[in-house]
Amino acid sequence: MSPRPSVPRSTIFVRCACLPALLASCFGAGPARSSRSVDPGAYEQEIAAWRSSRVDAVAGPDGWTTLASLFWLESGRTYRVGDDPTCEVAVPRGHAPGLRGTLTAGDDGAHFTAAPGADAALDGAPLGASPVALRSDRVGAASVLSSGSVTLRVIERGGRLAVRMKDARHPLRSAFAGLSYFPLDPAMRVEAKLEPPASPKKLRVLNRVGQTEEYPSPGTLVFSIGGRECRLDAAQEPGKSSLFILFRDATSQDTTYPTGRFLEAAAPDAGGRTILDFNRAYNPPCAFTEFATCPIPPAQNDLPFAVRAGERRYAGPHPGD
Repeated sequence: MSPRPSVPRSTIFVRCACLPALLASCFGAGPARSSRSVDPGAYEQEIAAWRSSRVDAVAGPDGWTTLASLFWLESGRTYRVGDDPTCEVAVPRGHAPGLRGTLTAGDDGAHFTAAPGADAALDGAPLGASPVALRSDRVGAASVLSSGSVTLRVIERGGRLAVRMKDARHPLRSAFAGLSYFPLDPAMRVEAKLEPPASPKKLRVLNRVGQTEEYPSPGTLVFSIGGRECRLDAAQEPGKSSLFILFRDATSQDTTYPTGRFLEAAAPDAGGRTILDFNRAYNPPCAFTEFATCPIPPAQNDLPFAVRAGERRYAGPHPGD
């Protein structure tokens, strides 16, 4: 794994008004109250369904363990795509026999032209001979080029375009070792209230490949755990209304992913309230593949106590092994 960057970062600022001597009461000991009661049986079923969706997100036919490569594009260049190893964007031989053609990157995005006789699809529709524009993930879901077990998507990070290749027959998917979790703890499900900023706000994010990106921030989430007030700034990903949070805690030293974990929360209601459920804390894609571009929690997001809830460190093959 790449060493943790020491460059100052500001993605999602997590602040908890707890002194070290009071950490036990801030996180873990003492009840965390939520004004939104939940039926225990229904809650267990809800978490079980979420965990099942996590398995699909990681090891499904389009999961993170299928990510086979990441190829950065330069504006003005044209790249050959195919299963010939001399192609600049080479797909696994025999896995996508119909994915052949050329990909051109420009200031207006990327375009793909299928080779004669190619048997590929764009968002499920067969490709013709004319060039087609490939929508990047900058504002939502990216266009999907597909053939056989392989898909190609154009992503944008730090103002640069790249081709993300997934292969449902990738060895890391075959070697998937399952996910493990801390025991379910209802006390880690707390109500938070969003305090909107006085003016539109952007959060700067350093990602795994050293680029800096900006996320819109809808404000600061304020909540209490163990009688102590905590605050964290929320971000929003392109095309989503949900809230996105990064954090790192003491469990990162030995039982959770070293760089940190992610957490999502539903968009606040009319009163600005939402639920933060740390039982849904999950590993970033970089825990499963070396080709992801995960945002990294900044130093001020390091919580000096253990958040013993949610997903544990992945025990399967490590990226780059």
